[in-house]
Amino acid sequence: MSKISVPHVYPVRVYYEDTDAGGVVYYSNYLRFAERARTELLRDAGIDHVTLMDEDGLMFAVRRCEAEYVKPARLDDALEIRTTCIEATGASFWLEQLVQRAGETLVEMKLRLVCLKSDGRPARLPKKLKITFGNMSGPITQN
Repeated sequence: MSKISVPHVYPVRVYYEDTDAGGVVYYSNYLRFAERARTELLRDAGIDHVTLMDEDGLMFAVRRCEAEYVKPARLDDALEIRTTCIEATGASFWLEQLVQRAGETLVEMKLRLVCLKSDGRPARLPKKLKITFGNMSGPITQN
């Protein structure tokens, strides 16, 4: 497992397909950006969804998502999704994800994800994930 930064930072460029007719990012696309950032966080920690499913029979589902849309992102903006683990428990974890442009927070998200078996029943987080999230836990970072 490799060491990941705290917070984990994932860069995103806003493309035409991400915006509405006015060139502003459509609100649901921030959720897509955040999903990609979570996937890359796991990948950077040496964990991938396919292996987790094939070898451990586990997957994740978003149980709760809170989003505060502070300012809009626009076409061609360079964004960063900053992810910090707030808490990891037996079968779930809380993440904070900030969408930022040049250090300014545009969207603040707090998500609770649950670990599930392939049949949809809750499952305990694997040790490798607990270690990853434990290494990421820290104060909530906002610029």
